[in-house]
Amino acid sequence: MLSYPKNLKFILGSASPRRFELLKQINLYPNEVYKPQINEEPKKKELPIFYVKRMAQEKMKIVQKKFPNDLILTADTIVYVGRRIIDKTDEKSKAIKFLKLLSGRRHKVSTAFNLYCKDKIDSLRVVTSIVKMKRLTEHEIKSYIETNEWKGMAGAYGIQGSAEKFIQFISGSYTNIVGLPLNQVYGSLDSIGYFNDK
Repeated sequence: MLSYPKNLKFILGSASPRRFELLKQINLYPNEVYKPQINEEPKKKELPIFYVKRMAQEKMKIVQKKFPNDLILTADTIVYVGRRIIDKTDEKSKAIKFLKLLSGRRHKVSTAFNLYCKDKIDSLRVVTSIVKMKRLTEHEIKSYIETNEWKGMAGAYGIQGSAEKFIQFISGSYTNIVGLPLNQVYGSLDSIGYFNDK
């Protein structure tokens, strides 16, 4: 089991406020939130799973430089249809296009999370959920766009907001779709004895 030095900090390497809120739901409070800046452009013909893994790992490399001896959690979440990644966007025209693509069909949401602590753990896991969105009308798309909830969201929607009413079916972890699969993150931390001294 892992024995933690008293000065060991738990660092969340993420710019997503949703991940911080999710961790709070299971009484996990990072000592610090660090927002790594990386190039999020997919490589040519890069498959979604390889992309999301690479993003979590690249974030980790940056956070490790600042907190080399602490416990670090980084993650990345993507929405995709087949091999096509549905990016985050702040542009209305793109968001409308993305919602029309997702309308009436199933898509996948994958989160890669990287957990690291020097000489103790270095694990990378991917959790995938399946989501089906109802067929959206033009009015529903327009109304949702006006909420601005889609800005900066993978897939141009947030399941934890008003878009939840559009979701007909999910298979897998709900919190994974929000941005972090809590059951798997908890399990990874528990497996190394993180909660023993808490």
